[in-house]
Amino acid sequence: MASPTIEVRARRDQPLGMPPARFLHDYWQKRPLLIRNAFPDFKPPLAPEDLAGLSCEDGALARLVLRDRRTDRWRVEQGPFAEARFATLPARDWTLLVQDVDKWDADVVALLDDFDFLPRWRIDDVMISYAVDGGGVGPHIDQYDVFLLQGAGVRRWRISTDPAAPRALRGDVELKMLARFTATHDWRLEPGDMLYLPPGVPHDGVAEGEGLTFSIGMRAPAQSELLLDLAEHLAERLPETRRYDDRDLIPARTAGEIDAASLARVRRVLGPLADTLPTLELADWFGRFITRYRAAQTASPPPRPTTPAAFIAALRADRPLLRHPWSRCAWSRRGRGAMLYVAGQALPCSRPAAVLVCGHGLIPADAARALPATDRQRLCDLLNDGHLRFGPRPKGHG
Repeated sequence: MASPTIEVRARRDQPLGMPPARFLHDYWQKRPLLIRNAFPDFKPPLAPEDLAGLSCEDGALARLVLRDRRTDRWRVEQGPFAEARFATLPARDWTLLVQDVDKWDADVVALLDDFDFLPRWRIDDVMISYAVDGGGVGPHIDQYDVFLLQGAGVRRWRISTDPAAPRALRGDVELKMLARFTATHDWRLEPGDMLYLPPGVPHDGVAEGEGLTFSIGMRAPAQSELLLDLAEHLAERLPETRRYDDRDLIPARTAGEIDAASLARVRRVLGPLADTLPTLELADWFGRFITRYRAAQTASPPPRPTTPAAFIAALRADRPLLRHPWSRCAWSRRGRGAMLYVAGQALPCSRPAAVLVCGHGLIPADAARALPATDRQRLCDLLNDGHLRFGPRPKGHG
């Protein structure tokens, strides 16, 4: 039987070049796929100078990677950076990388709506890299799924699908860079093209001229991280290559749900230790863990709390609720209800309330008003904890 093709062209009705179920069955965590024109007429939601400005902010996770082409030496600088640093950079062979840009920019987080065939809690962040000619981070391997969307300019991507490709790393650079790399495929990606790579695929991207690349990376807890959080005193040193695995994933039906299939995968990666935990206890631990996992910042309570009466009044005035970009959410079923997980907390509520909180980040006022009183109080509590905030009334409302 012939292997699935490695390159497809997207259509307006199929941005993956195929139905999501087929992509998940044939490619997800199995093989790479180049999707031409996945985002037709793509316009980057922020400019290079905006990215540079963000890299100067306290709390931003930013790096500069510079290469001396003559000696093949690499240097990494950690942000935040002084604005004057960018005026001193060379004309070529450097890259600026900023992680978690979706936590800072609403237009960037909107890109994630196109990945709704995946569970929202599975998506880690949107990292954006700006590179000048020759810029890159060298050949390397990621231990998580990643979608590499070309936002502006051209980047040459080379990958290896050889299962016997060498994995040894260079010992003379700060980056986890492969000592040897031989490509089996070589492509030039233009704006709107997207390359999907499952974990463990050697790859190397080099800018041809100036360009922006958007990396949508997945959250794949290592077995060691899961065990350490569940029972640190029992954990041993385990290879980080053994991670949460959902190659049998089917399209998500409800926003943010940690379903029975997800918990079965958690049991599989934890091994015998998880056998000692009842399903509900395992779900509670994992929900708390996955909504804290790799959180660089936490939401802070507002200066003044909102009273229940003021909360209801705002909803009646059609003020929608917006989820704080730092607050990660998931939920699992509890009988006819749900357990909602927000930034490590476990909070009982109804299923409709859980789906609203774990959705696209906006809770319409009418949907919140329709919830039972206990759920409305739960939303008010989340507001006072800083995980939700009121947005402006929709246009056309007096």
